[in-house]
Amino acid sequence: MIKTATAQACSNIALIKYWGKRDAALNLPTNGSLSLTLDGMTTQTTVHWDAGYEADAVSLNGKALADSELTKMSKFLDLVRNKAGISLKAKVESQNNFPTAAGLASSASGFAALALAASQAAGLELEPRELSILARQGSGSASRSIFGGFAEWKRGETPDGTDSYAEQLMPPEAWPDVRMLVVVLEPRPKPISSRAGMTQTVATSPMYPAWLETVGADLDAARKALFAKDLEALGTVAEANALKMHATMLTTLPTILYWQPTTVALMHRVWELRRDGIPGWFTIDAGPNVKVLTDEAHIEKLANALAAVEGVERVLVCKPGSGAALC
Repeated sequence: MIKTATAQACSNIALIKYWGKRDAALNLPTNGSLSLTLDGMTTQTTVHWDAGYEADAVSLNGKALADSELTKMSKFLDLVRNKAGISLKAKVESQNNFPTAAGLASSASGFAALALAASQAAGLELEPRELSILARQGSGSASRSIFGGFAEWKRGETPDGTDSYAEQLMPPEAWPDVRMLVVVLEPRPKPISSRAGMTQTVATSPMYPAWLETVGADLDAARKALFAKDLEALGTVAEANALKMHATMLTTLPTILYWQPTTVALMHRVWELRRDGIPGWFTIDAGPNVKVLTDEAHIEKLANALAAVEGVERVLVCKPGSGAALC
């Protein structure tokens, strides 16, 4: 049996958001979602199973995980152990080349890479759908990072989660001039995790039921725009969907507000640029950083304009990325 494997996966940014769980243990979402996998924002993970290890050991960016973080990783590794019929402990070494836990979907790339590396090292040959289901149980959005280009994570209906997985809608080469700017304000971890934010929103926001009622139509509109390669239509529904999601957070008790003054300034700047004929549509996840959907022809002007906004630390330019792969 193979005992060591290394895999790499890219972050993905949801254009139609996943926000809320109907089953926290299995990471089953309350709604479907649609995302773009980003080239250049990657996690690389090596997993080594060995009979000589007495306990799992996991490091991220050179720092050993402990306590609740290590427990979460061990529970995920238990899923692989159960599938492979092994009891070995693992050493896991993972590196992100972009800020971690800052609203940039590092958990998506992280668990997608871990799912592939851990299963391969354990001698499992999982099909993409099986890998997506496995990755989902570590982080919901990781189900989408198994795939390159544009992917949709299906909500599913069954209690065991066997019909909740992602599928590729369009490979990265099919729409090569799409670009996403990742505008980084704060590379440090956010104060409220996505997991905690979702739980609080579902439990206390009076606007959450309205969110669920509209996501299906947003998904339909996004799919239609994607297959037509209509960037304006896709950007319009993505921007509106992100604002609706944050509206549910603003109405929780206590209020969750991930935005910083620079976040708001960037939103206004994107609107100003669009009025001036430079196409760009923002989306914001659970964090202060802003992502902007645009095309190759306008990327330089847009990137320069957003980099000049006070409080911006850096701007990353991303093409559609590839799916998780062994290294």
